[in-house]
Amino acid sequence: MLLQALDDLYHRLAGEPEYEIAPPGYSLQKITFCVVLNPDGTLHEFQDARQEVDGRLRPQQLLVMGSAKSPGSGLNPGFLWDNTGYMLGFREDDGKPERTRQTFDSFRQRHTEAAPHIASESFAAVCRFLDGWNPAKAEESAVLREAGSTGFGVFRIVGELGYVHEDPAVRAWWGQHVMDSGSGEEGECLVSGRRAPLARTHDKIKGVDGAQSAGGAIVGFNAPAYESYAKSQSFNAPVSESVAFRYVTSLNALLDGPQRAKHRRVIGDTTVVFWTDRPSPVEDIFLEFASGGSTGVMTEPAQDEGQRQRMADFLHALKEGRPVYGGVVPDPDGTRFWLLALSANQARIVVRFFWKGTVSGLLDNLRRHHADIGLTPAPPSGKWRGDPEFPGLKSLLAQSAREAKDIPPVLEAPLLASIISGSRYPAALAAAVLRRIRADREVDYLRCCVIKGYLNRNLNLEVPMSLDSERPDPAYRLGRLFAALEKTQRDALGEKLSTTIRDAFYSSASATPGTVFPRLLRTYQHHLAKLEGGRRVNRERLVQEIMEPLDSLPTHLPLAGQGLFALGYYHQIRDFYTKRDDSTDN
Repeated sequence: MLLQALDDLYHRLAGEPEYEIAPPGYSLQKITFCVVLNPDGTLHEFQDARQEVDGRLRPQQLLVMGSAKSPGSGLNPGFLWDNTGYMLGFREDDGKPERTRQTFDSFRQRHTEAAPHIASESFAAVCRFLDGWNPAKAEESAVLREAGSTGFGVFRIVGELGYVHEDPAVRAWWGQHVMDSGSGEEGECLVSGRRAPLARTHDKIKGVDGAQSAGGAIVGFNAPAYESYAKSQSFNAPVSESVAFRYVTSLNALLDGPQRAKHRRVIGDTTVVFWTDRPSPVEDIFLEFASGGSTGVMTEPAQDEGQRQRMADFLHALKEGRPVYGGVVPDPDGTRFWLLALSANQARIVVRFFWKGTVSGLLDNLRRHHADIGLTPAPPSGKWRGDPEFPGLKSLLAQSAREAKDIPPVLEAPLLASIISGSRYPAALAAAVLRRIRADREVDYLRCCVIKGYLNRNLNLEVPMSLDSERPDPAYRLGRLFAALEKTQRDALGEKLSTTIRDAFYSSASATPGTVFPRLLRTYQHHLAKLEGGRRVNRERLVQEIMEPLDSLPTHLPLAGQGLFALGYYHQIRDFYTKRDDSTDN
């Protein structure tokens, strides 16, 4: 299913120039230098092919013949392009000169063997150059030491605008060469269902976070233990050469191409890829929104003002429950999307999950997600931007650990899957957040969003966005009571207390309230006596109202009860300070 979706995607991307999709038999490579030759095959000069972008020299992306090069001990020369070792027999500070000499010989042999079949004077000049070239001369070039140290090179004939690999005669021969080449084994392709030449190996997938620099394989068999029925290498998963090229090209375009910013996001150790079957505003926005939420969208200027406005429109539409961009999304019921989560495992790429659906269903699940986790956000105040109305995935995951590197990797993909599919949230996330609260006694907006989502969706407890003074749950009321006792302490002794009852007793009060609250209530009487007049009366009335439905104090609160305790505490504290901001008597 995944390979079929990527194979179909190739036909869409090939028609959109901004993706710079390579045709079969070609690939985009980073070119940093050019070997300029005279028509007789002698060297004219070495040129730096890099271009200045934002004050820095960067490689050109050129379409060249052949696929990306894979590292290894074998010889794998490119055709009319490669690194300095293959093209010129030169590497700066070369620790393996004999190996470098072998690479140059293989490069020269590949071209001289093709010379009789290619009627091109430019190609003949390259062959004459390779026959007479002395690799020692490359050591004199400053261009090769600087530009040739990274990236690849190409050939050009002096006085000609194009490169040798762009010569029509060379390209015509290459097209026939690609059609005739292959593994030599035919079979039924599992993706297309057609009988065709099968790919012995598949090219590497690049752009997955944590993978090897050369990329990794989604389909591959590297040992006899993984093979069966006397099939070797990728013949165990028969895919035609054309389909293998298309699916790898499509996925690399999303992960490592010029449009990767809107298709790829890294969340923890998971690389997430998103695309639709046709150009869509949701495709431009979804990953940025899912990862970062609404934080900073309306309060910070973005480099791309158009993207900022699209995100703002998306958020307003999501909030109001109307079609995105006022109905501009083409046929949201018919537009399909795919979401792929990948992670690296040495030389292999692991598919964490793969999901497809319609854009309308995706938007409905996003609205449901934010309704499930939604709390009334605090407004901006001073330099503080306030709480994000739509928290992003990264913000929610960050609540489970003290530092980003400590976020359990098993949470990332399941949380994203639950958001886009409308399924249950991972219970381990809520448990991790409650552990963090017990450890540092911080009960804030984002942590309570996680807890509320878990209680609403997984346990159907229907927790509201703000204070519910009529809610009878003992755990919720005990959380409110704890907030009232802490506020009384602060009012009596001052806001700048070094240690409050939250610092000393929150963990035990939320887990074993029956053993802690009798002591807290005795201390509360001393604090209450220090309040003046109406404030003391109002606080005593509030505490009595909270405690009235409680017949007894539970000896122990389970995970759900601790979550309700945290939300009751948060709602009551937020209500206290909202009233204070409105100049209402506390």
